[in-house]
Amino acid sequence: MGDEHPPGSRGTADTKILLVEDDPEIRALLADFLGREGFAVATAAGGAEMDRRLARGAADLVVLDVMLPGEDGLSICRRLRTRGDMPILMLTAKGDDVDRIVGLEVGADDYLGKPFNPRELLARIRAVLRRTAARARVARRRKAFAGLTVDLDARAVETSAGERVVLTTAEFDLLACFLERPKRVLSRDQLLDWTRGRGAGPFDRTIDVSVSRLRSKLAPSVRNVTDLISTVRNVGYLFAADVEDLE
Repeated sequence: MGDEHPPGSRGTADTKILLVEDDPEIRALLADFLGREGFAVATAAGGAEMDRRLARGAADLVVLDVMLPGEDGLSICRRLRTRGDMPILMLTAKGDDVDRIVGLEVGADDYLGKPFNPRELLARIRAVLRRTAARARVARRRKAFAGLTVDLDARAVETSAGERVVLTTAEFDLLACFLERPKRVLSRDQLLDWTRGRGAGPFDRTIDVSVSRLRSKLAPSVRNVTDLISTVRNVGYLFAADVEDLE
C-alpha cells in the first residue's frame, strides 16, 4: 500500500495520478496498468494516506473510490473541492443514477461504476485531463492594450510600472467585454446582457455610468490612445485600442 510506481514511456510521465482505493488487488492492478500507460502513479488506501500524499506534492488527477473505510469517497471529494479544482474521477460499485448524481454534485469531474474495463478508465482519465488543460488555457488568458496588462483569470489590471488599477466587479466585467471585442460597436443592450444577464430592464442606463467610471480609472495610465472608449451616438460604445493576447 502507498507504493510509488515508476512512469511508463508514452510521453505523460510528468502527469501524476493519485489512486485512492482500499482493495489492494484492484489498487495494484490499476496502478500497474496506468504506470504502463505512461503516468506517474501514487496510491493510497484511504483518506488519511491520501492527505499525506498530497502534503508531499500535488496530483494532476485523483482517481477516488466511493466505498472506503472510515471517510467515504463522497466526503473526501467534497473536502478536496474546498481546497481547489484538482480533477477527480470517482469509482464505485454502486451503479444507480442517484449515486452518480451525488458524486457529480459534490464536485467529481467524472464517474465510473464498477466493474469496468481499465481501458475505459484510461479513456476517461485522458478526457478529464484534456478538459482540464482546456480550462487552464482559458484561465491563463492575459491581454495587453495601451500600456496596460489585464489578467482575466485573476481579474487584475496593471500598468507598465506594475501598479494595480482597482476596478469594481461591474467595471472589470465591462472591460472584459471590450477586450474580447475590440474595435467593434457594441450596443448598450449587448453590454447589459454580457455583464448583467437578462435581469436588466429595457431602460437600464447603468451601463453608461459604468463606462464613465471605467474611462476615468483607465485614463491616467493609457498610452497612445486619445479616446479609449468612444461613444457611438444612439448605438453604444466602441473600444478603440489595439488588444494583444499574451502567453
